[in-house]
Amino acid sequence: MARNPFLKIFVANGYYDMATPFFGTEYTFNHLGWEPSYQQRVSMGYYEGGHMMYIIERELRQFKQDVAKFIQGALPAARTEEERR
Repeated sequence: MARNPFLKIFVANGYYDMATPFFGTEYTFNHLGWEPSYQQRVSMGYYEGGHMMYIIERELRQFKQDVAKFIQGALPAARTEEERR
């Protein structure tokens, strides 16, 4: 993230996942010791189910919407004037 100021991260978390608990990603991202502005480029989605939350149809629809929103927000046209400089 230091080398690429346009890099953004989306983390999909399943609430009921014992293999990859969602709180683990929150904890990790909150304790990286990185520049505070990097946190603004990280977004997280939360879904019923485990790490395969997409097997629940309504969660799949929400996941698709969240990923589409993330991609749209990462496109150059979505950058602010300050980010383009």
